[in-house]
Amino acid sequence: MAIVVTFTGRTVLPGSDSGLRIWSYKVEPSMPGEIPANSRIALGLPRDVDVRDPALYPGVTELQNTFLVRDPNATRQYVGREAHPAGALTISFVAPSSSSTSEVMLVKMPTGQTMTPLSFALSPGGAQAPVQTMTAPLPGRPAFHGRPLSEFKGSLPYASELFGVYQPLAGWFGALNTRWALSRSLGESRYADLGDPGETAARMLEEDALAAVAGQCEAGLQGVLSPVGLVNLFREYFFEFDSFLGVPAGHVWLSPGGTVELVETSTRRTLVEKTAEQSLETSRKVEESLTTQDDVADAVKEANANDTKLGVSATGGVNAPIFHADASASFSTQSTRERSSEQTHKHSRTQSAKVASEIKRNFKTTFKTVTETTDTASRRYVLHNASAEDLVNYELRRKMRKVGVQLQHIGSRLAWQIYIDEPGRHLGLGDLVDMVPAPDLTAIPRPEVKPYPAEQRVTHALSVPFRWIQGDESADQTYVTSSDNIDHGINKDSPGVDDIIQFRFDLPLPPPPDGYEIKPPGTPPLPPPIDFHGAQVQFTAAASDLNMTANPDPARNVLGIRLTYANFQTKKSMPFDVTVVYTPKAETKEAIDAANKAALDEYAERVAKVQHEAYGNAVRERLKKVSLMRSRSSEDLRKEERHTVFRNLIRRVDLGEDPHLGSELIQQLFDVDEMLYFVAPDFWRPSTTTPPTTPPPPTPPEPTQGSVGHYPLPAYPPGSAGPALFTGETVASQYSFTDVNNALDPNGNATPEWRVNYLITEESQPAPMGSSLGWLIQLDGDERRNEFLNAAWAKAVLPVRPGHEMCALQLLRKIEGEGVFQRPYAFQEGDPAEYQNKTVGEVLQLLAGGLQQANRNMDNVRAAEKVFETGFDPLEGGFRPAEPYQVFDQWIEVLPTDQVVAVEVRYDPKTGQQL
Repeated sequence: MAIVVTFTGRTVLPGSDSGLRIWSYKVEPSMPGEIPANSRIALGLPRDVDVRDPALYPGVTELQNTFLVRDPNATRQYVGREAHPAGALTISFVAPSSSSTSEVMLVKMPTGQTMTPLSFALSPGGAQAPVQTMTAPLPGRPAFHGRPLSEFKGSLPYASELFGVYQPLAGWFGALNTRWALSRSLGESRYADLGDPGETAARMLEEDALAAVAGQCEAGLQGVLSPVGLVNLFREYFFEFDSFLGVPAGHVWLSPGGTVELVETSTRRTLVEKTAEQSLETSRKVEESLTTQDDVADAVKEANANDTKLGVSATGGVNAPIFHADASASFSTQSTRERSSEQTHKHSRTQSAKVASEIKRNFKTTFKTVTETTDTASRRYVLHNASAEDLVNYELRRKMRKVGVQLQHIGSRLAWQIYIDEPGRHLGLGDLVDMVPAPDLTAIPRPEVKPYPAEQRVTHALSVPFRWIQGDESADQTYVTSSDNIDHGINKDSPGVDDIIQFRFDLPLPPPPDGYEIKPPGTPPLPPPIDFHGAQVQFTAAASDLNMTANPDPARNVLGIRLTYANFQTKKSMPFDVTVVYTPKAETKEAIDAANKAALDEYAERVAKVQHEAYGNAVRERLKKVSLMRSRSSEDLRKEERHTVFRNLIRRVDLGEDPHLGSELIQQLFDVDEMLYFVAPDFWRPSTTTPPTTPPPPTPPEPTQGSVGHYPLPAYPPGSAGPALFTGETVASQYSFTDVNNALDPNGNATPEWRVNYLITEESQPAPMGSSLGWLIQLDGDERRNEFLNAAWAKAVLPVRPGHEMCALQLLRKIEGEGVFQRPYAFQEGDPAEYQNKTVGEVLQLLAGGLQQANRNMDNVRAAEKVFETGFDPLEGGFRPAEPYQVFDQWIEVLPTDQVVAVEVRYDPKTGQQL
């Protein structure tokens, strides 16, 4: 008696290809009685094998009467079926298609009883055991990779991107580039006028310094001074493959008979650095994030447009990015093409992975459970659980795309390279027109200036007393001034002793008004007006007559008076009125002045505060406007840069007295519209010199308090040195500001350390690349434009027009010198055999002739466009060295979409695992 279990194979699960298969095992007893009718026979598989619940596939015939038993505390799961009738039966279940080998058990599982292991063999007559190792599904969750690529053969690309790789050809020292390098490194005065390129010394590299450079440079470094190179052009194709459901983006459960309405709101995350993205064309950031794109093809195009490490060439009217590869000592097109294909593979694969990753982070979906909504623009889903007993779970999964990418070599071009100093010097900047209104001062009342109090004329009622001295005390007599004493009055009419009275009086005045004093006399001093109201009296009040400095006397507050004639008419006093002029005291005026000054100072302080606040707000607002400035079209910026590079190139190259004819000759042989250029860093500017000092300053000189950036912040307050913010109407660049921080030595001692900084606010976008370097920033430029403006030099590369390689080589021999043409060519591994025992000139002739023939061959032109006609053709192995005009690289990217699909799922209530 023996039971034999054999694996009969896997079949496709009806419906879409989800990576799952129907696995079948045949259980055959030697006698029917070994497996009675209605007995439950099951296979014991490892618990981590992804066996699907057969109840999920009610329409699959092979799964009828199949059951699945899982025990969370056991290491195995059991899948089986009832035997109808007795004897052999087939056990089938659904699991991932990937296979492996596992230990499998065979058990009998009577309902309500303990399972019983059964010994079995894998073949008739084989060894029997309760556990056997046999073919089984691979443990773990399935990894579905979609349909094979062969099923997409013939699919046309939905997008493409053209680019190239440039390699200088070492071995030829160009006269222009060599003189340029020597004039920069050994002194302008000696080599600026080295001679016409046609002169023998320059053409043959016989001048001492030129010969020294030729002897010292290694082959790889000679490409820096070489006037020629090769541009290998490639095209990147994008194909649409499978779509599939990705990881869950949400979860919804419905109670029996329940209904739920979902409103899907799809949003795209934008990063400002700047990754804050606020512009239509992404160009300004701390690091670019391509968050405005949904497709890898568009993201690659945007990445190439913003990559400052690439040259740009307008190929076929389209800007094609050009990568710069190492110089090649081999003149073989095969060698340069293979190196270019490797460079292309590394960059394109890394780039597409980066942008695909960013696009994956670009999508976010939010689901809200609502009972009522009026948002007609949203996507609305209504889910209903028709079951009256079971709770239903739905996973909301995002639909994903598989995009195939292929690279094809589409041709090689001979090119001329030349260096241009300060390429961005003659490019104009965009001035932002921004009128800053003067601050509103209407809310600050201007203080009224308090005037000095007016002078007061006060009339005092005084009286001159009748003061007897000798004689008769007769108040009815007339007295006149005594000749013996002018301060006495005398009457001689009485017999005997003369009658004498007092004529000179210092009469006290009432106190002056508060804050006043008696006004000093004028020049000449005049006595105060005195009125005796018609009395018989004559007097003098002049200060000079009274021996007084002033009358009234401010110091004693008295009025001096001397009678010269008087008759008291029997009265003991003679009343009179005197008018005294009072003026404000100096202290009173000082107090008023102080009060006025305090009011004006307070007003000025409040005005300055408002102006300073307005100044700060104006600066903040300008920074915000400047940072939000949209970049111009990258195509237009690159055209302008090519124009200025070509303009400088015409000035450098001497092609005769008429520059127009020289320009036409260059455009006849070289494709100026496809000219590409690579800009150098700004760490060294050839035209910048530092006056010699002792000791010499550091290189570059360290900033000081007086240092300014390219575009310093307007001065505050208005009227100080520099233009005032409120009078400036345009903004040409990012503001710079010279500020100080402390530099600490190892002992913690601080010394001032000045820096030329840039300004930011919490609302401004991240500053563009180059801000910390003190670059001149074009407000509506992109990162490449700013690098171009601040570059020390640029290397321009002009591709030769296809079919004109031989004529172009002859022109370059005249321009760049031909001395090296007679030197033996250093044969390299991989070079064509015909390059052996040839001179550099002969190899260049062979190279130019071969390229001219290839570029005139229409079969090659058609081969470069073959993919657009025949569609996708799977590349065996994914990569191969690039052959001319052949597809040589292939990979797949996975991208998210904005679509979400609800998928019904079930969970084990004990383990919580998805069934």
